[in-house]
Amino acid sequence: QVHLAESGGGLVQPGGSLRLSCAASGSGFSIIDMGWYRHAPGKGGESVAVITQGGSTIYADSVKGRFTISGDIANNIVYLQMNNLKPEDTAVYLCRTQIIATGGRDAMTYWGKGTLVTVSS
Repeated sequence: QVHLAESGGGLVQPGGSLRLSCAASGSGFSIIDMGWYRHAPGKGGESVAVITQGGSTIYADSVKGRFTISGDIANNIVYLQMNNLKPEDTAVYLCRTQIIATGGRDAMTYWGKGTLVTVSS
């Protein structure tokens, strides 16, 4: 019903930049919000950034000032511009969306497969 396609991960040196993209496709739903979640070995999962359909944004303290989330609302795409990357940013980044199905009343969460970001010299 809802599919999330991520792109943009890769290997970058400390101080470098990457831009992640996530597109939600399908039909019969309305998006509540979209965002990025990351998980790395030795760390708990962390919500990195979220943007709502109303345009509100929330960032993890660890990425404030370095990452920017934005959205192409018409096309259900969310971006994460990551600047000044640090080794501790290394993680699998998963796109997440919360949606309401047409005719439904409960919010549902969908996850992308994840894209690996590796920050290393």
